[in-house]
Amino acid sequence: GQVYEYFLGMFASAEGKRGGQFYTPASIVKTLVAVLSPSKGQIYDPCCGSSGMFVQSEKFIESHGGKIGDVAIYGQEANPTTWRLAAMNLAIRGIDFNLGREPADTFTKNQHADLRADYILANPPFKGSLDREAVDTKILNVVDSKKTELLFMALILKGLKLGGRAVVIVPDGVLFGSSNAHMQVRKEIVDRQKLQAVISMPSGVFKPYAGVSTAILLFTKTESGGTDNVWFYDMQADGYSLDDKRNPTDANDISDIIARFQNLDQENTRARTDRSFLVPVSEIRDNKYDLSINRYKEVVYEEKVYEKPAV
Repeated sequence: GQVYEYFLGMFASAEGKRGGQFYTPASIVKTLVAVLSPSKGQIYDPCCGSSGMFVQSEKFIESHGGKIGDVAIYGQEANPTTWRLAAMNLAIRGIDFNLGREPADTFTKNQHADLRADYILANPPFKGSLDREAVDTKILNVVDSKKTELLFMALILKGLKLGGRAVVIVPDGVLFGSSNAHMQVRKEIVDRQKLQAVISMPSGVFKPYAGVSTAILLFTKTESGGTDNVWFYDMQADGYSLDDKRNPTDANDISDIIARFQNLDQENTRARTDRSFLVPVSEIRDNKYDLSINRYKEVVYEEKVYEKPAV
């Protein structure tokens, strides 16, 4: 498994950018899995890439007293090469999986259309668009859009069972976009589901492939609301430099994110100037469902005193 991960990393560096495959860094995958905390049930990733989410989920379950087989793995991937990499990644670890009969686009040929999973982890493609006629009307009822980052949010909601939880990486535009479709998605997860956390990530985490700013959303499917206080965290570092080289560094917020999320009752005393804090849902509604951390974070500026121009 370690040897495979080494060569997979080399493949991602050499071929990833050319093929549009932006693999999720291991540090970020660890964060996703830790805040989701999967145990028994079904795990689904509608755009599973090389299966890194599944591998880390199995490691998490085993480290918390579970065993391989406690979860049933379902995934789908459109890129044929990546689909084979995903299958190999799981097979060499002895993990049972269902990645569909063949590589296929999740929207035009969903091979798990009837699945209602306990957990969904996903890093959907950004900035893509689809032919509206090819999209399931049930998805369009949640969000009427051609943008893949918005359509995947609707597909993820559709793929969750009632009470199921999802952790999803989205581009920042999803958090504050002013179009009707952007508002539709945010109202859906805030008013009809239970939004629990928004973790803002620095723009360098996906370099050298992309410099887009992103965030992690964690929510539970309830179909009856339940959002009360949403936890925001302003991640500054993930243990690697935020340039194209992505060299290891001492700066790392991952452990702090996980520890604080597991003790949200202690976050009530945090100020808006801190790295993390809670925001009541009423304030989010008053701000037109804006979920960008900069809308709520308070920045203290140091007053600077300058000499007179004559001096």
